[in-house]
Amino acid sequence: MRDATLNVAVIGLGLIGGSLLRALAVHGHRVSGYDADPATRATARTAAAQAPANARWHVTGSISDAVRDAQLAVVAVPLPAVGAVFDELASLGYVGVVTDVTSVKGPVRDLAADRLRTGGQALATFIGGHPMAGRETSGFTAADPRLFNGCAWVLCLSEDGAGLRDWVDLAALVTGLGARVVPATADEHDAATAAISHVPHLVAAAVAALISNDPLAGTLGAGSFRDGTRVAASRPELTAAMCGGNAPAVGRALDAVLADLAAARAALDGADPIGALTPWLTPGHTARLSWPPEPGESADLPARADVLLRLGRVGGWIESVSADRKTIRAVRPA
Repeated sequence: MRDATLNVAVIGLGLIGGSLLRALAVHGHRVSGYDADPATRATARTAAAQAPANARWHVTGSISDAVRDAQLAVVAVPLPAVGAVFDELASLGYVGVVTDVTSVKGPVRDLAADRLRTGGQALATFIGGHPMAGRETSGFTAADPRLFNGCAWVLCLSEDGAGLRDWVDLAALVTGLGARVVPATADEHDAATAAISHVPHLVAAAVAALISNDPLAGTLGAGSFRDGTRVAASRPELTAAMCGGNAPAVGRALDAVLADLAAARAALDGADPIGALTPWLTPGHTARLSWPPEPGESADLPARADVLLRLGRVGGWIESVSADRKTIRAVRPA
C-alpha cells in the first residue's frame, strides 16, 4: 500500500463516504465506489461524469466489483450495516487493508475480528478509523472533497502495534488528504467521542424538542438555539446507531452531564441563584475559550506504537509521514 497512487474501494456513499470518494479522486487515486441504494449509485455516476477528467471515480454495481483490484477498502456504512459488509468481504476472500469511518470503534473492532476471516484465519488487516468531520446534512449530494481539510482523523492502534506497517501507510494517505491523524486505541476513542460528540447529540435533541409545543419559543430562537441544537438535525436513525453502539461510554458521559445539570438545577432553588451559578459556569467557560487547542512545536518521532499512542493521549496529532515510513511529523498542543 506504499504506491503514490492507490486503488481504493469506498463502500457506502453518504456524506463521509461520498466526500472521501471525491477527495481521493481529486488527489489522483484510482477510486471505485459502491452504495446499496441504486438511486445513490446513479447520483454518484452522474457526478463522476461531471467531474474534471483527472478527478473522476468509478461507481460499481456490487461490492465484489468495487474491491476487485483494491489495495484498500473503506467501509463507510452505518454501524448496523457494517457486519454484513465484513461478511461479504470475507466471502470474497479480500486480503487487502480494510478501514472504516464509523463513529464507534470498539464494536467495529470486534466485528472485524469475528467476521473478516475464513476457515478460522484472519484475512484482511483492519484499522479502525473515524474522521471527525460530520455534518447535520447527509447523503451523497452533501459530499464535499474538502470536508477533511484540517480535521482530526482517528486511526486506531493496538498497544502491541499489530499491523503497524499498514497503519503508517494509511496515516500517510489520510494526511495526504489534508487531515490530522490522531492515534488512539478503540476504547480511548469511544470514551472521548462519547463526551464530545455522542452526548452532545442527545442534549441537542432534548433542547430542540422544547420548541415542539411552544411556537413563541420557536420564533424567538436565535444564536444560542441554533448553535446548541445544530446536530439535532441529523437523521435520528444515524444518531441512535452512534449513541446506542457506544452505549457504555455514552452512559458514563451522560451520567456526568446529568450530575452537573442537577447541580445547576439545585443552584436555581437556592437563595442566591446568580451567585451559585457563576462558579458552576466557570469551568465550562474556561474550557470552551481554550478550544480548539493551539498547535505547539512540531517534531519528528519514530513510528512506533508506544510513541504514537503517547502522542494521541496528550492530544497530539500527525501532520505528515516520512517517505520511508520510519518517522512521523508530530504536533502536540501548545
